[in-house]
Amino acid sequence: MFYREAGDFKTSYQEDSQTFPIKFDRYRYYAVLIAAFAVVPFLINDYWVNAVFLPFLIYSIAAIGLNILVGYCGQVSLGTGGFMAVGAYACYKLMTGFPEVSILIHVILAGGITAAVCVLFGLPSLRIKGFYLAVATLAAQFFLVWLFNRVSWFYNYSASGQITAPETQVLGHAVTGPETAPWAAYLFCLVFTVACALLARNLTRGMAGRKWMAIRDMDIAAEIIGVNPLKAKLSAFAISGFFVGISGALFFAVYLGAVEVGEAFGINKSFLVLFMVIIGGLGSIFGSFAGAAFLVLLPVLLKNVLVGGLGWPTDLAAHLEFIIVGGLIIVFLIAEPHGLAQLWRVAKEKLRLWPFPH
Repeated sequence: MFYREAGDFKTSYQEDSQTFPIKFDRYRYYAVLIAAFAVVPFLINDYWVNAVFLPFLIYSIAAIGLNILVGYCGQVSLGTGGFMAVGAYACYKLMTGFPEVSILIHVILAGGITAAVCVLFGLPSLRIKGFYLAVATLAAQFFLVWLFNRVSWFYNYSASGQITAPETQVLGHAVTGPETAPWAAYLFCLVFTVACALLARNLTRGMAGRKWMAIRDMDIAAEIIGVNPLKAKLSAFAISGFFVGISGALFFAVYLGAVEVGEAFGINKSFLVLFMVIIGGLGSIFGSFAGAAFLVLLPVLLKNVLVGGLGWPTDLAAHLEFIIVGGLIIVFLIAEPHGLAQLWRVAKEKLRLWPFPH
């Protein structure tokens, strides 16, 4: 009975078309943002940042990017790990080549470079779709990993083949390097996550989002009513690549600090982000956050409960994680294709009607 819309009326088109038209939803999201920015930084420690918060924030950006491409535009992609690698290596080259420029600019430029690469590999989507497009993006995944492994210019001719993020500062506080405080890394990633979520939310609710969804539902009918497939598909690849590139840059520079492309951005990374989108919900920004939270928290929960509490072997807990994730993917694809986001929408509808049955 506390989730009601009585008295919550609109007097203009701007109020009716705002992101959260229900007042209760607006206050709830404002409360979450205030807690995230003003409360969490004072409570977290190094373990919570590295085990939960940083992976959740960074994977959320990657899931949002992939969801725009797969969930909103209907273009299947299995190259997310490779495109994250593009963002990581672009950020590394910018950080080492222009150390006087802010890391904020480096991350954004890395996203732009990844968007251009993503558009290049998205060109086959104009002729092929479905399984064949998935194979084409899978080829992009393997090609990009091979390229960053073989061309030593990308890792500045290092003997180890790894790239290591130099120490950088924002407003006098280190955000990359070994001296980075947990709260600084958390807030740095949180700013990008909130900005990307707001940008994606507005894009998907605007003209670009309507075109993507028209292409997803039936591309021939969309072309008949005036949607340009070339611009719609390539814009989806560009926006998706921009978000994925930002997540790759943050994953390398802030979270790991040093990476080797085959280990950090292999095919497993592409499938992990895809599973986040499937479990969270296709075509939903909230679903991207829900899927990322689920697949980040599940290993932590199993490790603490099974390994730390019950004394199970670590490999057995890891195998159980694979079984749970695989089973949930099958269940969601069959029973609830729209994932956790749809379950959340149904729960909200029931809450709005409770205690009345109709």
